[in-house]
Amino acid sequence: MKIEIATENTTASEMLRPEKNDRSGVGVHYVDAYLKPLKAGVVLPDGVKFSAKRRGLKITLALGAQKGEGLLRRLSVSKDPVVMLRAALDEAGAKIRVRLCAEDGKLLLETSDSSSS
Repeated sequence: MKIEIATENTTASEMLRPEKNDRSGVGVHYVDAYLKPLKAGVVLPDGVKFSAKRRGLKITLALGAQKGEGLLRRLSVSKDPVVMLRAALDEAGAKIRVRLCAEDGKLLLETSDSSSS
């Protein structure tokens, strides 16, 4: 089941331009801008709260009381921050059985079942 949770921040890719170099090697400014709509948390239709945050190289997805973590891995995944973020989101989401995806300018939460908590 897919639930629309926020509008995708399409301006986040501007943080990847060479003049905006954050010298992190993993594009932390891009990651922060991409996750900004989800940082404060979004209440799903069934009343469960979902949020996504970055701290250091760790991406944390929280769905109710469940938390999943993924790492921004530059060496084993890719040097491209977009690919690194996607891999970290997939890793974190797999731990709580959800997937965060973007379609048509919207961020969607894809759940494998209807029991979110």
